Amino acid sequence: MTARTLGSRHSNPEKYQLLKAARPFSLVVAVLSCLQGIILGWQESSAPFLFTTAILAGGIFLQFAVNLINDHSDIRELDQRFPNASESEKRAIAQSIDRNYQLGIVCFLIATVIGLFLITLRGLDLLWLCLIGLAGAYFYTQEPINYKNRGLGVPVVFFMMGILMIAGSSFVMTGDFRISDLLQAIPLSILTSLLLLSNEIRDFESDKAVGQNTLTVRIGYQSAIWLYRTMVLLAYLAVLGLWLFEVMPFTGLVLISVVALKAPLKLLTAAPNDRLMITPLTGRFHAVFGILLLLSYLLPFPI
Repeated sequence: MTARTLGSRHSNPEKYQLLKAARPFSLVVAVLSCLQGIILGWQESSAPFLFTTAILAGGIFLQFAVNLINDHSDIRELDQRFPNASESEKRAIAQSIDRNYQLGIVCFLIATVIGLFLITLRGLDLLWLCLIGLAGAYFYTQEPINYKNRGLGVPVVFFMMGILMIAGSSFVMTGDFRISDLLQAIPLSILTSLLLLSNEIRDFESDKAVGQNTLTVRIGYQSAIWLYRTMVLLAYLAVLGLWLFEVMPFTGLVLISVVALKAPLKLLTAAPNDRLMITPLTGRFHAVFGILLLLSYLLPFPI
């Protein structure tokens, strides 16, 4: 069974293979978001190594869970996505999707256990934070809410995998919610939602064909390109603004990440068949920007 036999590049059955469905490259989102919160709260933490281990483990399992359940709704669209596939081939694809979904639920359960452990240490305030995070992660692609299909994926990911994860990690470290942590989470949160936007841009044609009403489908491809470029600019402006108002340190190293922008920006105007790499390249930009940003907290002097 090959991609050529079953459909277009967007309808490649290989995407449901476990490793591909887990999308390990996207772990950079959870790891960097958790690390920023950990760094923000490290000095005031009573048990920094214990909390760091639990935060990173919980964040990684939550990211895997989101990735593995992400394609579950595709089961209803197999006839559209794979018009040339036989019934036995479609059943095999459906079984792969179901397997990934079940493993995703297991990852959710593991993340929940870690969350309950942290709640025993930090109290019920963390319970509400965990409930919001788990619900937001699960209903991103699942009914009856399905944020992605309502065009809300980009803003929801900004808050759930960005602001909430960073400020929540800091809260676990310190036991306190701080406005400054919420503000410092903004630049990296913008790039977290940018990674999702790049995924929608890559899949624009296939999502539109099967009725997936993502934000990009709703606003149109050209508007999505404009939004992508605007979000990149806002990430840099946010770092500058927070530094000017002395909310966070600033490092000129962040500007080095511009070199990782050339490739994904070029692909924005490429033909559909040439856009396959826009998401991993945006992920690389996110990683470079994030690592340089976090270094600004660790260097003994600003650069």
